[in-house]
Amino acid sequence: MNKSVAVLLFTGLLAQPLTAAAPPYTSEAPIAYMKDLSSGAVLYDKGGETKMPPASMAKMMTAHVAFRLIQKGELKLDTMFTVRPETWKQWHGPAAGSTMFLSAGEQVSVENLLHGIVTLSGNDACVVLAEGIAGTEQAFVALMNEEAKRMGLKNSHFGTSNGWPDEGVTYVTAEDLAKLAQGTIEETPDLYKRFYATRSFTWGKTMGGADIAQGNRNPILGKIAGADGLKTGHTEEAGYGFTGSAEQDGRRLVMVVAGLTSFNGRIQESVRFMDWGFKAWKAQPLFKKGATVETADVQLGSATSVPLVAPQNLAVTLPRTASTNISVKVVYTGPIKAPIAKGQKIADLIVSTPDTPPQVMPLVAGADVAEAGMFGRLWNGLKTLFG
Repeated sequence: MNKSVAVLLFTGLLAQPLTAAAPPYTSEAPIAYMKDLSSGAVLYDKGGETKMPPASMAKMMTAHVAFRLIQKGELKLDTMFTVRPETWKQWHGPAAGSTMFLSAGEQVSVENLLHGIVTLSGNDACVVLAEGIAGTEQAFVALMNEEAKRMGLKNSHFGTSNGWPDEGVTYVTAEDLAKLAQGTIEETPDLYKRFYATRSFTWGKTMGGADIAQGNRNPILGKIAGADGLKTGHTEEAGYGFTGSAEQDGRRLVMVVAGLTSFNGRIQESVRFMDWGFKAWKAQPLFKKGATVETADVQLGSATSVPLVAPQNLAVTLPRTASTNISVKVVYTGPIKAPIAKGQKIADLIVSTPDTPPQVMPLVAGADVAEAGMFGRLWNGLKTLFG
């Protein structure tokens, strides 16, 4: 199999030279990373591959595993799990960090536990959910690491369901956290919308019998237009961190900051960083959803080629002050062997500009191509031979 490359020239986009440099930004966070999911462009990378403790940002994986199980029909939101007395004893009181204020013996639905994890950052909620799904927390952690491998999180490992300090067993990178956020947003969009943008959640009772309402700690909710996720984290070892996302005018950004020294510093830097991502960069539309970008050769199929189409609106991310001088190419390993399913990802659209790393976007098959029978193979062979 050979790598096939088709270079596409967009003469209408090549009228002016691109002279603007990438917009400058200096993050106050020791680690900062930002990606535009709409184009695949990495807009900022300061220590993105540095291994670090995630603190409660690890709970994003706990929620993601549950979301995937729900999506596959293996877990239901109304399933009830019981809080084991041993779990309650370990995860209640000031020494247990953030909690949902669960009670021993209490029955709680998966839906409420997920609110307890995503909105309240409950360490107790994570362990109850983990034990309910897999029997033990460590068995659930194995599911977390399997999912991390599937998602391509190359520099991350999980040792607990809630990110509690464990002497370095649990570690992530900002790049991997952004990839995890992207996976949740794109693979389980309905559940992402249902849980991550919730402003507050009420669960548990005070000693006086009053309801306990806790607010979402997300520092960009209500401060950045389109903000709808994801998760904060804090321990003495990790400092203050945040993985966040927002969408404006079809552009979705994911950001990660870590190692900040204060609660207020995390708020200020998160808002400033996301604001820069939207204001300093712009999207240059390339192809609308469903548009045919190129065709790819097909081997041993009922057709000799298949259209490569945009699975969603595709755009390149450029500095706000830049012109639109770009080069575009389609890359796939071909010829592609049948059968091919419509919507199957079979190629990459690679967009290059003078001031940004290559931006890689998926292209999918625009039609089903069945595997050809003997007669079909002979006929396609003759067509190829004689043009």
